[in-house]
Amino acid sequence: MSSLRRKAAVAAVYLGTFMATLAISIVTVALPAIQKGLGAELSDLQWVVGSYALCLSAFMLSAGPLGDRYGRKRAWLIGIVLFTLGSAICAMAPSLMVLIAGSAVQGVAGALVIPGALSILTQAFPDPGERAHIIGGWSSFSAVSLILGPMLGGLLVDNVGWPSIFLVNLPLGALAFGLGMIGISESADPDHAALDPPGQLLSILFLGTLTYALIVAGQAGWTAPVTLGALAAAALALLAFVVVESKASRPVLPVDLFRSIPFASLNFASFALGLSGYSSLFFFSLFLQQAQGWPATQAGWRMAPVFAAMALTAVLFGRLSARYGLQRLMLLGYVLLGGAMLMMARFKPDTPYFTIAPLFALLGIGMGLAVPATSAAIMAAAPRARSGAASATMNALRQGGMTVGIALLGTMMAGRAVATMAQALAGAGVTSPLALASLAVRRHEMPTGLIMAEHDFRHVLARAFADGFCLAVVIAGLVGLVAVLVLVLGSRTGVQRSEPLSALDDL
Repeated sequence: MSSLRRKAAVAAVYLGTFMATLAISIVTVALPAIQKGLGAELSDLQWVVGSYALCLSAFMLSAGPLGDRYGRKRAWLIGIVLFTLGSAICAMAPSLMVLIAGSAVQGVAGALVIPGALSILTQAFPDPGERAHIIGGWSSFSAVSLILGPMLGGLLVDNVGWPSIFLVNLPLGALAFGLGMIGISESADPDHAALDPPGQLLSILFLGTLTYALIVAGQAGWTAPVTLGALAAAALALLAFVVVESKASRPVLPVDLFRSIPFASLNFASFALGLSGYSSLFFFSLFLQQAQGWPATQAGWRMAPVFAAMALTAVLFGRLSARYGLQRLMLLGYVLLGGAMLMMARFKPDTPYFTIAPLFALLGIGMGLAVPATSAAIMAAAPRARSGAASATMNALRQGGMTVGIALLGTMMAGRAVATMAQALAGAGVTSPLALASLAVRRHEMPTGLIMAEHDFRHVLARAFADGFCLAVVIAGLVGLVAVLVLVLGSRTGVQRSEPLSALDDL
């Protein structure tokens, strides 16, 4: 491949990932506007973001093998086209259901684009050192989209309207498609492709029913028949999935790769990264807008330290890994992620920004270390011929963690907010405080029948959302620290079993 074509390929892959990542960050600041414009509830907002993450995680298990079998370039280009189409559907959505459907199309497309990026780069750059540098740049470009997303989204929402945040993907998609056609070389390893329709269907069923159960629990309660039924369906789907994958000749989930303890621990960390780090965008936006009262533009700017620190750290990642080693940086990243989240548990509606910004930046540094380190380690731990399957598994678990995080932590946040507000309303002598608090939190508006001054209501609601946010970040922080423990134990177990640890040390 010529130098010019390689540059075009890298630019295409970076831009495609930029677009898919931008879709995650840009929509977060638009959630309150979407809620107001479409008359949505808090659980509906979970589905707007969750449908993208759900389809992204579920279809990633097949996206990698599809690229391995039919061509990585072909699969990636199809993903770009679908993503652009899904963005157009979201921009023109007249109702919440159409918006959720468009987000789901984006998620399916992202499943082809995101893991395809690492697979294409792995094939184009076989040298470990050069590949680590390119992957670091890929992570940096992703971080740039995370920086621009909230700020650009805030400006568009406040000045144009929430549909405009989806229109920006149309020119980006066209440019990425053109560069990909010119620069990416086709590659495939059909002998290693794992096409497993039953396993794919069961994985979608499991993630879908689990997500539904976690979200509906916020409205119906954890012991409601609908919640218990959905959880039971998810458990049965998971059991069936394990049985099918253990018997399939070419399972969609590469079970044999998980026999390596370091590989398994790295993928658990990838799941934890999605649950604790990626899902935090959802909660930061709600905290800044609905607890502290900032408009979308200001909220976007105030989220910038997370992504700026993440981008800067990712830019320096190649040099840092060469000096300090991949494993040390990875562990430090998860420690910073978990620690920053736990310290955010003291945030209040009136917490000054000079207290918030340093913790946002600390979280960004942690993610800037954890994301490329985990990605590079997992790709190095897998056989090169199965790079597509390894990349798809890693990203599926990460996005699956984000899906679970938005559903579970969103429900926990809403539950704590309702309890806090109900207590305040009861103290004020309001009748039916629990029912009124539930309506207020779900719709973020004063419910009919509540006799209270508008100012007092907004104050109580803001405090309730802040309390809910604090519970969510505590859980997220603990998950990040558990990932550190799993990585350490996995590394030591690998040494005791004499398993190769090049994934952690060679890059």
